Amino acid sequence: MEHQSVRAIRGATTVDADTPEQVTERTSELLALIMDANALVPDQVISILFTATHDVTSAFPATAARLGGFGAVPLMCAQEIPVPGSMPRCIRLMMHVSTSQPRESLHHIYLHGAQGLRDDLPR
Repeated sequence: MEHQSVRAIRGATTVDADTPEQVTERTSELLALIMDANALVPDQVISILFTATHDVTSAFPATAARLGGFGAVPLMCAQEIPVPGSMPRCIRLMMHVSTSQPRESLHHIYLHGAQGLRDDLPR
């Protein structure tokens, strides 16, 4: 039997407009790409912590996750620290997963305006 470890995967996206439709669409896209890039299935997801900047208030990113099949996964949303000059309309996540993949092989996904937020992470 392969040894399973708890690993964290990071990701972020931005919305062009703070609308429920855009928050849902962009969050769903981010989750799907993370799952695909890391060859994960929902049963491997332990929890997801979402943050959003102060200008994203139309919908909870966790609602999009629930609609996308993560209803049994513990989800939490929080507001990002409002650092002056930080990226606007940004949704970030940290997903905890159970996997046999080594940490260095995980793919962290940054989309739309959030591309380049963490150029130091492996792709």
